[in-house]
Amino acid sequence: MDIELTAATQRVLAVASTWCSDSLLEAPAVLLGLLLEPECRAALILRAHGVDVATIRSRWPELLPTTSCAAPQPSDSKEGTCGRMVPRFSAEMETAVAIANEWLADLPRPLALATEHLLMGLAASEDETGSWLRHQNIHAEGLRDEILKQYGLSVSPPEIEPLIPDEVVSPVAENSPQTSPKQELASRHQDSQRSIKLFDPGEQNANVVRLLDASANRAREALRVIEDYVRFVLDDGHLTERLKTLRHKLTSALAVLPISDRLAVRDTQADVGTTISTDAELVRQDAADVLTANFTRLQEALRSLEEFGKIDNIVPSRVIEQLRYETYTLHKAVQGTTESVNRLDGTRLYVLVDGRSTVEAFDKLVSSLVQVGVDVIQLRDKTLADRELLERARRLRDLTASSDTLFVMNDRPDLAVLAAADGVHVGQEELTVRDVRQIVGPRMLVGVSTHNLDQARQAVLDGASYLGVGPTFPSGTKSFSEFPGVEFARSVASEIRLPAFAIGGIDASNLDEVLAAGIGRVAVSGAVVAAKDPADAARTLLDRLKARKS
Repeated sequence: MDIELTAATQRVLAVASTWCSDSLLEAPAVLLGLLLEPECRAALILRAHGVDVATIRSRWPELLPTTSCAAPQPSDSKEGTCGRMVPRFSAEMETAVAIANEWLADLPRPLALATEHLLMGLAASEDETGSWLRHQNIHAEGLRDEILKQYGLSVSPPEIEPLIPDEVVSPVAENSPQTSPKQELASRHQDSQRSIKLFDPGEQNANVVRLLDASANRAREALRVIEDYVRFVLDDGHLTERLKTLRHKLTSALAVLPISDRLAVRDTQADVGTTISTDAELVRQDAADVLTANFTRLQEALRSLEEFGKIDNIVPSRVIEQLRYETYTLHKAVQGTTESVNRLDGTRLYVLVDGRSTVEAFDKLVSSLVQVGVDVIQLRDKTLADRELLERARRLRDLTASSDTLFVMNDRPDLAVLAAADGVHVGQEELTVRDVRQIVGPRMLVGVSTHNLDQARQAVLDGASYLGVGPTFPSGTKSFSEFPGVEFARSVASEIRLPAFAIGGIDASNLDEVLAAGIGRVAVSGAVVAAKDPADAARTLLDRLKARKS
């Protein structure tokens, strides 16, 4: 077959060849190759319909990377008209390319096979891959019409020879009407036009397109404002990356609504909304107020896109819906991080204490720590009975009530509520943040222990108020099989703004190493409670932490 390939298609096939099981390029591998060329038109169309790499890998789990065909070899290739080596196609791919050539016969020659041409051929094929693409609402007829319009050609059902001769039909009932493959193809074309998701400005009310254009602009503008806040005000690399990814997803979803068509119907001068505003829109109290206003604007704009995009499936409403849900999670994470940064701004030293052998010994220890200004005291005791533990918790509440010291309960949100604690702390094996919130409500601090970067990132999205990061060094109070160490603390400090306390074996001898990693908060236990003079040990750590901050 005499074919010429665009540069993007050549890259797609080269990548696809690294996922083939033999020397032949199979259709599922080519779909994967299209998605791995993220800026090509076919990839934009696939993503707009909710198809991504994970979807392909889930549908075809047998697709595995291989080095056996990492690059097409001359013996496994054929030369196209442009002189470049083209990998040998499977029969399925040969059929797809043949359909693409036939359906686009009216285009100027020589025809360079572009990525959207390849996708169209795959979607038209009467095989497993073609059937699956049509199930994803990706129809060859709609793709063909869009391609022809790019060349200024009229759109009409394709007149092609059937892949199966008319006289070759499957056995049917004696009285059943027999339909040739060509007739079936024309019928499928008519049926599919009702569900094509590619935009056709000639079939839509211009005012609906104006509405979608305005909503798309509001969504992108609001998203950029939020991203700027997280990047420059909050200085959070993790959430900035999440927002940037969301912005790219939105751009891909809107790719089916060409900017040229949006601009053609845009009429800002005649828009009645440009002259209507309220006093509240003209004033922002602070950067956090800007953040809240733009998250609201973003979610409202996405909802409008989702609802009006359902009209003849102008835009992929299901994709927009998922993006809207994602904004709710990010809103919680960004807002929660902002509030925690403000609430825990001055906290530096976090001390874990047990219940001591007697109430008197407990009172003496806690009172001394509160007096020297320890920022947070956590009650952690695995040996006391519940009634005794609650008694200690209430004593800790009484002793900290008139001070700036926060009281956190370890692992027991029920007792935290009964003792009116400021917060509760859980580990990776305990209750989730969501479950804890069901018990303690929205205002109590919820801390989470994390031992790797993925856990830390997830805790931010889950709505944790602060992180425990460690273990940093071997500890005398708790045993661990692995130590993520100072490098983990450094990674969190560089990427996550949510308040984080390094924990695990930290004392005066290694504090500088922790501070040098960028973590300015530490949680300790033995370094203070096991010291000869706990108050003096706490004061020494506090002084060094405050000096580092200044």
